[in-house]
Amino acid sequence: MTTPTVFDQLFALLTPDSIFRDPRATGEGVAVAVIDSGVERAVLEDKFRTAGTPINPIEGAIFRANGDPLPYTGHQSSPHGTTVADIVLTMAPRVTLYSADVFGPAGACEVETVIAALRHALDVWKVKVVNLSLGVPEHRLQQLPRRHQLQKAIEEAYFRDVLVFAAAHNEHPLTRSYPAAFAPPLISVDKGLFDDPLRFAYRLSEQVEFQAHGKGYLGPLAREPATSWATPHLAGIAARILSLKPDLKPFEIKTILYWLFRSGGT
Repeated sequence: MTTPTVFDQLFALLTPDSIFRDPRATGEGVAVAVIDSGVERAVLEDKFRTAGTPINPIEGAIFRANGDPLPYTGHQSSPHGTTVADIVLTMAPRVTLYSADVFGPAGACEVETVIAALRHALDVWKVKVVNLSLGVPEHRLQQLPRRHQLQKAIEEAYFRDVLVFAAAHNEHPLTRSYPAAFAPPLISVDKGLFDDPLRFAYRLSEQVEFQAHGKGYLGPLAREPATSWATPHLAGIAARILSLKPDLKPFEIKTILYWLFRSGGT
């Protein structure tokens, strides 16, 4: 019989039950930015109030490639962002959620707009978690300066201890998309199907590392499996962990996620 090492004994304490059943693992004190199509604030407030789990006030802004961000109105340009935010709040209902609308009334988004939103989330909102349930196909980033600017913004988030989750392309690995292709330093997420939304898997496939539950709970497309819905599941799980220990670094969170999977409970 092999004698357990000190690391075996240490990590034996790190189990999904010990973390996810902790009543403090709610996301309290953790700021999360959803960079997407905007969030329908009233819909989410009504849903969670009815469920008996009222959420913190949602703030945000509408971003442009150039110029200052516009005020957040509490409305979305498509249901996508609301579905993403709903998943984050379902997983970690006490987070402070910020909506970064990068599509606006035009319904179109440029790389520069995503960069502006990410920098605002770091500098102004001081978030610890960023959810990017969007992707730019590789052919749209053929211009190396644009690709480099996006990568630099992602790296800046990492060095400032902000954890960025990005959706892999839904047809991965046939098609690469950005910013998920920059992993690491961000965490790329593919879709999977799990009985429990708190379950996830480490499935390294090229630059995609994790799989999370790929279905949502709100909106006309939520029941269709997609990486857009998987990503906020894992982001919400990270927020739960951070509410227990807010000073964790991104690489520590990734290690914990990996070990929780290795423990056999996910």
